[in-house]
Amino acid sequence: MSQLTGQPILILKEGSSRTRGRDAQGANIAAAKAVANAVRTTLGPKGMDKMLVDTIGDVVITNDGVTILKEMDIEHPAAKMMVEVAKTQDEEVGDGTTTAVVIGGELLKQAEDLLEQDVHPTVIAHGYRMAAEKAVQFLNDMAISIKAKDTDMLVKIADTAMTGKGAEAAKDKLTNLVVKAVIMVADEDGTVDIDNIKMEKKVGGSTEDTEIIEGMIVDKERVHPAMPKKVEKAKILLLNASIEFKKTEVDAEINITSPDQLQAFLDEEERMIKAIVDKVIKSGANVVFCQKGIDDIAQHYLAKSGIMAARRVKKSDMEKLARATGASVVSSIDAITPDELGKAGLVEERKVSGEAMIFIEKCVNPKAVSIIVRGGTEHVVDEIERALDDALNVVAVALEDKKFVAGGGAPEIEVSLKLREYAASVGGRAQLAIEAFASAMEIIPRTLAENAGLDPIDMLVELRAAHEKGKKHVGINVFSGKTADMLKEGVVEPLRVKTQAVTSASEAATMILRIDDVIAASKMSKESAPMPPGGMGGMGGMGDMGGEF
Repeated sequence: MSQLTGQPILILKEGSSRTRGRDAQGANIAAAKAVANAVRTTLGPKGMDKMLVDTIGDVVITNDGVTILKEMDIEHPAAKMMVEVAKTQDEEVGDGTTTAVVIGGELLKQAEDLLEQDVHPTVIAHGYRMAAEKAVQFLNDMAISIKAKDTDMLVKIADTAMTGKGAEAAKDKLTNLVVKAVIMVADEDGTVDIDNIKMEKKVGGSTEDTEIIEGMIVDKERVHPAMPKKVEKAKILLLNASIEFKKTEVDAEINITSPDQLQAFLDEEERMIKAIVDKVIKSGANVVFCQKGIDDIAQHYLAKSGIMAARRVKKSDMEKLARATGASVVSSIDAITPDELGKAGLVEERKVSGEAMIFIEKCVNPKAVSIIVRGGTEHVVDEIERALDDALNVVAVALEDKKFVAGGGAPEIEVSLKLREYAASVGGRAQLAIEAFASAMEIIPRTLAENAGLDPIDMLVELRAAHEKGKKHVGINVFSGKTADMLKEGVVEPLRVKTQAVTSASEAATMILRIDDVIAASKMSKESAPMPPGGMGGMGGMGDMGGEF
């Protein structure tokens, strides 16, 4: 048969691009590695910070992996997958985002070497999956149990999460504050909903001024200046209904033909509002938090009765107030009863950094608490909030799972050694992939050493020697520059931080490895599309167009 000639067949739209085979794999791996390298220098207590400036000039200064990756305007699809790894880690555990991304990048780097040796991507992916399962198993075997009453160990877990963050100056105070908050909101079965810990940021003072309120802070002020600023032995009504006269559901008109009728209408309106206020007073409440509006007349009557009230309170704050005070959120004025009220020892309006806020304190066994985050500048306050958020999450995870492992690169070195032993028992080409996975795990202690200005090779040799002797909790003390038992040093992390980092990093790496064809659609958007002949044709033309439809 003679060679076919003629016009080439175009399958893709004009402007689309396609990358295949090794080129596609190489580009994807390079993009993922670039993301890992971007956050790698932030790892550990001696990690550095990044300054990120967005398109409108807002500045974020942080060494929190997920914050850096969210703020970076990443375009490459494979790089975006690495950002997803960080987001998943953040949602599941709240810490270890940098660890997960760095491991993911190193897994791909190791895979690149295997691809050059003509090991098939699916073989590497299969080996990585086997290694990840075993790594999680080894981590579980290493884990140490913790009891909910072991507050000293929980403080150490919070301390490890905060070390290297901007909150280091007031670390002792903040770690105790974090553990106290988590234990307060923990349910009896050990589960912790971090949403019940509200953080209010206020610029001013210093980090040391950060405090916990055993109750709630509502960022609102009294609706009327004649209302009391301070109420002791408060009986709190949470109302999801407006203290206003009811408007009709249907459109209706009232025709008033004389001044007498107008006065009668206004008097009746006032009487209706007074009846609503009387129901509130009758319940015995002396503090009212209303999710909706409070009429001016109602404010006057409430103030005369010595009741403190705040309006337009957020739904999330109402739910936390209910947990903190034991009140129920009432959705109808007619349903108000003394049984629905909550209690607090003190409700007071105070000014923080020049802004009025209502403090609800001295609650009996509050199941929702607040933390006021203070700092010298906005950037400091933001970074302290991120550090507190990480610490709250890891303490909550440790309480839920009741398991922790040593930090400082100790678990990664132990897993690496165990995986090498396991690889020898597997044999075949999968053995190469498992050994590559073992090498990739060493990136964490290596990076910790590099960021601390230590010789990574010397440190790895020392760590391996110690772990081969059975000292499985030995890691790098970056402050002394030597290897040490991390449990004795108090460097500990929840088990889930490590297991989640290993599983999400290996899953992302295997997914990227299996891609051998990247088909990218044309980037031509509507805005950049060529103009029709004659341009827009002016506004008149728009009208003409309308007639054609």
